[in-house]
Amino acid sequence: MKQRTIRILLSSLVAATVLFGQTVNDEIGRSRQNAITRTVDMVSAAVVGINVIEVREYRDPFANFFGNDPFFNQFFGSRNYKQEVKGLGSGFIISPDGYVLTNDHVAGNAKQITVTLTNGKKYQAAIIGTDLVTDICLLKLTPEKGETFPYVKLGNSDDVYIGEWVIALGNPFGLFDNIDKPIVTVGVVSAKGMNLNVESNRSYRGLIQTDAVINSGNSGGPLVNSVGEVIGINTLIYTGGVSQAYIGYGFALPINRVKSIVEELQQKGKVERNFWTGIDVRPVDTQIARYFGLKQAQGVIVSDVQKNSPADRAGILIADIIVEINGERIITTDNMMSIMQESRAGDTWKVKVYRDKKIVTIELLLEKQS
Repeated sequence: MKQRTIRILLSSLVAATVLFGQTVNDEIGRSRQNAITRTVDMVSAAVVGINVIEVREYRDPFANFFGNDPFFNQFFGSRNYKQEVKGLGSGFIISPDGYVLTNDHVAGNAKQITVTLTNGKKYQAAIIGTDLVTDICLLKLTPEKGETFPYVKLGNSDDVYIGEWVIALGNPFGLFDNIDKPIVTVGVVSAKGMNLNVESNRSYRGLIQTDAVINSGNSGGPLVNSVGEVIGINTLIYTGGVSQAYIGYGFALPINRVKSIVEELQQKGKVERNFWTGIDVRPVDTQIARYFGLKQAQGVIVSDVQKNSPADRAGILIADIIVEINGERIITTDNMMSIMQESRAGDTWKVKVYRDKKIVTIELLLEKQS
């Protein structure tokens, strides 16, 4: 009887130990799941790898010297040539019918675009529209009959907190191709509202800066907050001129700026920027600043206003010094050029000018140029 009691007690102890171990394991498992892991599960299926083939034309540097002279051509021939170049990047699906967002510098010039989903399926994508200035490209996948695609939710980039957790997903170095899954890196929002003039003809304004690792191939992928909303498109890394590898500074296009561009690309296939203001400006130097009583040589001075132009009708005068447009401080002509590049016909600028030692606010309608 005593031995039977001991056996029962031992069995109960073993069962309790197993149950306790299982409970501990369950608790550990639950503790490993957090906002970041849940977000990755939520958005990963909508992140895609993009492989492109584009044709680049290479010109002989001596071609301009010799021109089309038949004498030299008979010896050297034409040394201009075209070459197919392969590239890669990232993107993400924004609708169940297969619209995909990426960067213009990833796919804007491609003649062939292959998009790979996390289930391993590959699609040939068509360019619906692309915009070099804002570096945004909209692609479209063709679904099979009855097929729908996983897609992400676009958030509000104006509601981003500096210091909040963010997740970058994409295809760095083409690693997506090996596992059909996006590579995930985590960081925080380091800054927002960053304006960069990195490349001619492109305007990078209002960028979100993050320390989440972004490398070559991440371009076009989503930057996501901790509740699974896309707040930006990963676009640039700062390398300090050392290499093409990440050294701590990544930048994303804010999704609120992207939304209006996407709508226009869907409707027209391009962004219309055929507008005019009717003003000429020049930088404010130290002599101009001293003459007008400015403390610093900042802003641009209006050197000419065309008669019956939008600026003339708005009331802008020669010698007005433009110090702010739409809440953005104007320091040099570069600032103003960046704003102009991103503006469109029909937009209204809220312009602050320094006139007679006072700040005057003027609304300037950007009219379509006939």
